[in-house]
Amino acid sequence: MGLKEDIPRFQKEKMDQCIVKKVLMKKKPNVLLLFTDMQRADTIHALGNPVIKTPNLDRLAAEGTAFTSCYSPSPVCIPARCCMHYGRYPQKTGVFDNYEMLPDNGKSIPAILGRESYLSAAIGKCHFTPDKLEKRGFDMRLTQEECCSDPDTDDYCRWLRDNGLDFDEPQGTRGEMYYIPQISLHKADSHPSQWIGDRSIDFIKENSGEKHPWMLFSSFIHPHPPFAPPKPWHKLYRAPLMPLPLLPQGNESLLTWINRQQNRQKYRDHGIDMNLLRCIKAYYYACISFVDYQIGRIIKALESSGTLNDTLIIFTSDHGEYLGDFNCFGKRGMHDASARVPMIVRYPGRFAAGKVCSTPVSLVDVMPSIAAATGCNCDDVEMDGVDMAELASGKSRREYVFSQFQKGSMAIYMAVNERWKYVYSAGDGREFFFDRQVDPNDTRNKAGIFSVQEPKAKIKLSLLEYLKSAGADEAYIESSTGIDWRPHPRRDESFLEDPDAGLLEQDHDAFVLNEPGYSTPSTKGR
Repeated sequence: MGLKEDIPRFQKEKMDQCIVKKVLMKKKPNVLLLFTDMQRADTIHALGNPVIKTPNLDRLAAEGTAFTSCYSPSPVCIPARCCMHYGRYPQKTGVFDNYEMLPDNGKSIPAILGRESYLSAAIGKCHFTPDKLEKRGFDMRLTQEECCSDPDTDDYCRWLRDNGLDFDEPQGTRGEMYYIPQISLHKADSHPSQWIGDRSIDFIKENSGEKHPWMLFSSFIHPHPPFAPPKPWHKLYRAPLMPLPLLPQGNESLLTWINRQQNRQKYRDHGIDMNLLRCIKAYYYACISFVDYQIGRIIKALESSGTLNDTLIIFTSDHGEYLGDFNCFGKRGMHDASARVPMIVRYPGRFAAGKVCSTPVSLVDVMPSIAAATGCNCDDVEMDGVDMAELASGKSRREYVFSQFQKGSMAIYMAVNERWKYVYSAGDGREFFFDRQVDPNDTRNKAGIFSVQEPKAKIKLSLLEYLKSAGADEAYIESSTGIDWRPHPRRDESFLEDPDAGLLEQDHDAFVLNEPGYSTPSTKGR
């Protein structure tokens, strides 16, 4: 079945109009942005993980440049994606958590490519808010969003329904089951990741002979929990053979308020079961390997169409996942497990094959890198990032990248350079300072050590000055002695004293049990 058969009639007509309008003025590269959700940086075999199987990401690393110090500008879904889409840090996008995005300003990645006659498509998760069906610069979208069981608003659910398949919680069951490994409802050929792979291949085939360049955003929900690979991929890794989580000495002293809150919300703060944690990791890895398999199929489609070397390929993710490291789960924190993501770029002649670059980069660098490779005129577009090709080649330098979760009394800020990572949690009133060379896993907080006060003060000042330049008045105060963090009340964590307070429910049922004597209470929207 071709791509157009999966597009509602009104959208299909729009796509046909777009194809007619796109006229190529000169040869430009296609752009393929491969994106996963919640994938840690340390989950690629070729880049140092001896357990995971990722032959196709390994190939991209061998044929392109791997950036091993890529940090999310905000380690949570919506703000991270918004930062990448518009090339701005959270202080400029106005999104600091999974809340509403500001109205589209017409200066997104697909919008600037549209100026250059590109046809753009998004297949999979965009996580646009408040209107999840909005295009925000894309010419067309095929939707597959989280927490959706509605065939009338989600293309994947509609496809499942039309093919007689179960469309209730198609990504897996959340709530109490959120961090319980589970086998997917669907076989491999109808799994959410395969659906995105299939339609990405269709798009490439249907546009390989066209006279216009294209931009494709293939965005996979996995390995985001629930960890639900299809059969038989769920047995690719076995729990007893998986490495244990990272549990450094003095673990509790390395946490912030958001770690404790997330552990409660995800039903994971009432004891640690190492067998369960190894099973979680096994299913998480299986989800990544199944996405890797789809990436291989997509690359093969590019090869078959003769456009592989004419396509700028970028692979990255929005944020990581603690996976039990530090006895924590989820994202939102600034440890590398949560904030550092993979970044591989392949485009012969611009990004060197087999190169590993440790210079810090960010998702805000995706937009300027695409603009530079495609020759887009962005004179009227403000961007906070830089061209990663220039950083990798040494033609340009930048000392720091920044990250921020939440704001005001809940804010957690980070600045990173090649040697150091500085973190400040306003809700805890605490600094964290990690030596990335000696302690790459963030296991010892050096903030109170006398001998490192000079580099700590330097990176802290750079972060505060950045926030001041961005107008973040709630973050800092100035006095005759200089600039410093604005004091905020400590976060109230008294709810943790009640062992059941704050447990998360995220039901989005298509089918509700309502038999006489067996009805279930609705928890939608909780």
